[in-house]
Amino acid sequence: MLVEVCANSLQSALNAQKAEADRIELCSELAVGGITPSYGLLKSVREQISIPVHVLIRPRSGDFTYSADELKIMKENIALCVEMGFEGIVSGVLKKDFSLDVDRTKELIEASGNLKFTFHRAFDWVTNPFETLSQLEELNVDYILTSGQQKSAPEGIELLKRLREKASVCTIIPGGGVRPENIMDFKNSGFKAAHLSGTKFLRTLPGNKRVSMNSPSFLQDGEIALTDSEIIANVVNRVK
Repeated sequence: MLVEVCANSLQSALNAQKAEADRIELCSELAVGGITPSYGLLKSVREQISIPVHVLIRPRSGDFTYSADELKIMKENIALCVEMGFEGIVSGVLKKDFSLDVDRTKELIEASGNLKFTFHRAFDWVTNPFETLSQLEELNVDYILTSGQQKSAPEGIELLKRLREKASVCTIIPGGGVRPENIMDFKNSGFKAAHLSGTKFLRTLPGNKRVSMNSPSFLQDGEIALTDSEIIANVVNRVK
């Protein structure tokens, strides 16, 4: 069974490699479902990690619909990953009605060239998972990462099983809430791969009572945070 580790830093990637994981999905900011890692992180991982690495291409948190400018950024990041010699890309695009954006996802797949392509957990938002599976198979997507449209893969295991039975091109990868205590449930159910972060929190500052830098109000699935021109113009007008 292939074990893929979602690594959010160089040290996480090194720890996964040391533990003999088969593959890494590299991203940043797990708290928002992951975004594209920086160039510096990509470069360091390329230099120090020898197992296959698939890179998450997601330009921001929030939903999975993207503007033309965001899609261009995504394709430029994919081009960088191709140039740097990574083994795979993890990405995908939805429409606002929660259906697969076939055309834009196809653009990302084509930009990935010979790299493996994983359609990420945006799959858990689609209205019709079996129709979407068929569409992704027509696009020759290699993997689909999904929790079975539940909060965790153990909760979604019945849909995951049905998807695995239906899939002929895509490998279904259960992800979300996968742990040592339940991994055999997936292996015994016939899954060929599983995805987990294996996260353990490490305290770096003893008794930190400083002002929190976390902003829970920014954690919105159906909204994206944008600088508002009217607010900035108001401030500029006042101080100028």
